[in-house]
Amino acid sequence: MNDQIGKVVHYYDRIGVAVVKLGKKLKVGDKVKFSHGEDSFEQQVSSMQLDHKPINEASKGDEVAIKVDKSAKEGTVVVR
Repeated sequence: MNDQIGKVVHYYDRIGVAVVKLGKKLKVGDKVKFSHGEDSFEQQVSSMQLDHKPINEASKGDEVAIKVDKSAKEGTVVVR
């Protein structure tokens, strides 16, 4: 199921965190796929922060920080 839930707007290389602008709701535990051109990887959302505070669920329009397993450049699409 290719259900786009957001887009990476910033990536912090040193700490491996992607800031994702959400177009749909997202919860910790959801399995997502990050796709940018030919590069893609899947992972489970293990932790998420909003305004530097840990959260379990985020809504459409939120910009959340998600710890990622691999590099996720700006413009990377996040799908469920």
